[in-house]
Amino acid sequence: MNILDTLSLAYRTIRSNKLRTGLTVSIIAFGIMALVGIITAIKAMNQKFSESFSTMGANAFTIRFKERNIRFGGGNNDDVKLSKKGARKEKKSNLGKAITKDEAENFLSMFHYPSIRSVSIFGNRNNIASYKDRKTSPNLMMFGGDENYLQLNGFTLATGRNMNKTDVTAGSNMCLLGYDVAKKLFPQGVERAVNTIVSINNIPYRVLGVLASRGSSFGFSRDNVIITSYTSIERNFPSSNSYVIAIMTNDLLKVGQAMGEAEGTFRAIRKLAVTEENNFVLDRSDSVAEKAMNSLGFLTISATVIGLITLIGAAIGLMNIMLVSVSERTKEVGLIKAIGGKSNVVRRQFLLEAIIISVLGALFGIILGVFVGNLFSIVLNTGFVVPWSWVIYGIVICSLVGLLAGLYPALKAGRLNPIEALRYE
Repeated sequence: MNILDTLSLAYRTIRSNKLRTGLTVSIIAFGIMALVGIITAIKAMNQKFSESFSTMGANAFTIRFKERNIRFGGGNNDDVKLSKKGARKEKKSNLGKAITKDEAENFLSMFHYPSIRSVSIFGNRNNIASYKDRKTSPNLMMFGGDENYLQLNGFTLATGRNMNKTDVTAGSNMCLLGYDVAKKLFPQGVERAVNTIVSINNIPYRVLGVLASRGSSFGFSRDNVIITSYTSIERNFPSSNSYVIAIMTNDLLKVGQAMGEAEGTFRAIRKLAVTEENNFVLDRSDSVAEKAMNSLGFLTISATVIGLITLIGAAIGLMNIMLVSVSERTKEVGLIKAIGGKSNVVRRQFLLEAIIISVLGALFGIILGVFVGNLFSIVLNTGFVVPWSWVIYGIVICSLVGLLAGLYPALKAGRLNPIEALRYE
């Protein structure tokens, strides 16, 4: 018998035991589905993180008071630092010192590296905007920026104009509405919002323009915002929030040099001695997404453990089923050997049966896993995701599972004596 005949016989045998095959395939498929499904969901989350946190591009960075910590699961959020000989010491009086408006503006005037610079501050997230008899929910987020804020934070205008330097310096009551806000207040068309007067927490603001829609991120709308100048935020919505400075160079290769010069300039503004550590953080925009994606590593490990445990159980079940199959088909094995079939043909048949069952389980599991994982991508509003590397891994792993699970039953079947096998009852 050649390999094709053996394969055909193995397939017919599997098809004739539908219930047994179906149960084994289901167990294997469940393990692969858990593995591929979670990996697919993680890839969707990674895609969303990249989209959400890298809006400024890889050639930009920010100076902020505290580092953006992105954590999943447990862990202590307090930073514990061990003092080492020769290490910089933190100036205790500066540990709780947020970046002020004067410091941010001084930085803009002192930093001369070729770049685009912007100052911004987060106002608050409990605002209400109203126009005539229409009103939004009390959950609008207010941001204060300058004329470069839109460019450095990935915003574009749908209609109207951006704020200019005069608007920022004067601190006049003007604003840019997020798409969802404009749509709520002007259902007949967002373009009608331009040059109208809306009330934000009962304070009148002239609308300069409407931002283009950015969609949602992790179930939260990114268009439920209002942007005004940071000087207006300071006057009308004072808070203890820290200012953020954003810098974008015209060349990716110049980012490191710009960050070094920015650090030196801002250390001087913060009046830090040479032996003192920075009490501010320089964040590259692409590194934030990278940190977020690295934080998802434990989910990948968990998915792998779940999948492997399930596959181990499936391998044991498959081995038992193949051993039962050897007992049930003892006469068939004896007949094959009696008509000239060799032991290696019998072994090959049982191995192929085990591998076919495993690969069938892998295929069904991969299809279900990709489908389940992309349900998560639908929630996050990302594109269709297929983890091709894990699809290949799944097929390879299941082939190995089938090979190992079928090895002992195949060896046992190959060792059967044809005379005794034919007399087996």
